[in-house]
Amino acid sequence: MSQTFVSRARPLAVAALFSLTAGSASAHVVLAQKEALPGSYQGTLKVGHGCDGSATTAIKVTIPEGVVGVKPQPKAGWTIAIETGPYAKAYPMMHGKPATEGVKTITWSGGNLPDAYYDEFVFVSTLTPDVAGQTLYFPVLQTCEKGSTNWAETPVAGQPVPPRPPAILKVAQAAASAPAASAQVKVGDLVLDAPWTRATPGGAKVAGGFLKITNTGSAPDKLLSASFERAAKGEVHEMSMANGVMTMRELAGGLEIAPGKTVELAPGGYHLMFMDLKQPLKEGEKVKGTLVFEKAGKVDVTFDVRGIGATAPAAGGMGNMGHQH
Repeated sequence: MSQTFVSRARPLAVAALFSLTAGSASAHVVLAQKEALPGSYQGTLKVGHGCDGSATTAIKVTIPEGVVGVKPQPKAGWTIAIETGPYAKAYPMMHGKPATEGVKTITWSGGNLPDAYYDEFVFVSTLTPDVAGQTLYFPVLQTCEKGSTNWAETPVAGQPVPPRPPAILKVAQAAASAPAASAQVKVGDLVLDAPWTRATPGGAKVAGGFLKITNTGSAPDKLLSASFERAAKGEVHEMSMANGVMTMRELAGGLEIAPGKTVELAPGGYHLMFMDLKQPLKEGEKVKGTLVFEKAGKVDVTFDVRGIGATAPAAGGMGNMGHQH
């Protein structure tokens, strides 16, 4: 089964939030983040050149088994087509039913990337615990105005790297335990659990903020805004998929916390966005911030800084989409 849509929107700011800095162009089509833990993973395919000087017109990536919940990011001027199919097994997910099928290939086409320029093609996904400790290969077919290159020659241990290798991702074993999260904060009927953020590469100007908020009362409350001592501005955002298109928007009216419910702010869903960072965030740091609620008022919290590819304070988590339960 396949689906196709065209992105006419401008490139999303989410690319800056959920991807690594591109760095120098490579001789191959590679992933920006070459190592990750099981859990949420953003794949950023770096295309640094065309086919023998010819402009790139399409990029097709094949998703390996054990990578589920795949969703491509729209790209202005390019059409996206996805092919879906059954997985080899059902993969349990933290929220919802087990995943039994999903995206097998993603194709970005219809654009024009001259050989002299560099660009990125992005998707989000979840790395299942099954692939912990493995090396995953993402074959990429690069089509150009003249000719094509199939980056699909799997390396063999003890032999030289082939001339056209696939994009490679090494999945680490989940740590036995994670550093203790900051203590819960209780204010009125609200319980704020484990605020955290991700370390940022040098030069990054945005960071995400995540936590769980539980309303133990009988009346709703709203998260209106947020501030972060290392950022000039903070906003409450929602990232979602609608009709195959991923969007991110500020929740200008605030995020409602219904009575008796828990809202999880997590990568890929509801989140805080901190902009114009004054300095990079380093793993292991603790950074102060403030959340503003409609009824509970201002609440001071401390954000734990996790690794760049972190998915949650607890290691090995499977959730990659924040949502309201």
